[in-house]
Amino acid sequence: MKTAVITGGAGGLGRALATRLLGDGWHVAILDLPGGELNAAGELGVEVSLYPCDLTDEHAVRRTCAKVVTARPSIDLVIYNAGITQIGLFAEMEMETHRKVFAVNYFGAIHVAAGLLQAVRDCRGAHLAVSSVAGFAPLHRRSAYSASKHALEGFFRTLASEERSHGVAVHIAAPSFVATNLGNPDQRPGGIARPGSAADGIDNMDADEAARIILAGVRRGRTMIPVGRVALLAWWVNRLAPGLYVRLMERRIADNAD
Repeated sequence: MKTAVITGGAGGLGRALATRLLGDGWHVAILDLPGGELNAAGELGVEVSLYPCDLTDEHAVRRTCAKVVTARPSIDLVIYNAGITQIGLFAEMEMETHRKVFAVNYFGAIHVAAGLLQAVRDCRGAHLAVSSVAGFAPLHRRSAYSASKHALEGFFRTLASEERSHGVAVHIAAPSFVATNLGNPDQRPGGIARPGSAADGIDNMDADEAARIILAGVRRGRTMIPVGRVALLAWWVNRLAPGLYVRLMERRIADNAD
């Protein structure tokens, strides 16, 4: 039985990915913050193992990854899904907000990648980074979030080059707006909030549909997976006419924010 490790897998898109993989006969190891949401993920089935872990704690991540590797015969897929969003203008933002967003969205991912790198090599497995449209294009009122996702994509594109000789695949999924926490923003100082809670989202997607598209892209061996029609359109417009993309993005985001 193959094993997938999913960070932030207790809720939202992570849980949708876990549910689909379980349906395909995988074992799923979920790394998430301790608490009721993680405990509830145990209800997904007997082939779920739960690992409470703060991904911003490098030493805790190292210990947790060692436990997963010891418990499972192989680590075939690692999904870097954990993240937080940030909504607000840079001019009104404290620098600590950037640090917090990077601590989760970027450093949390590379801590896990370091802890599971050899295990994925051993079975010629795959890494899947859940990025965002904000990872390849600008996104109004989200400078810290966008910067963290650009960094995430830069890391995993380079990792793909380094790990290719080991038979390891690297995929990047870029959803637009996946509505997983609408009405439950849990917004904290600096505009930091739960992912999927943005009130100014455009053409919000269902988490299960996003998970379906992402895993289909992985099965097809796609290195870049725009998720949904907004993401696909953004990908092509930004590549072909970046100035037009910026004007369209600013107009739509500003309209929704109002």
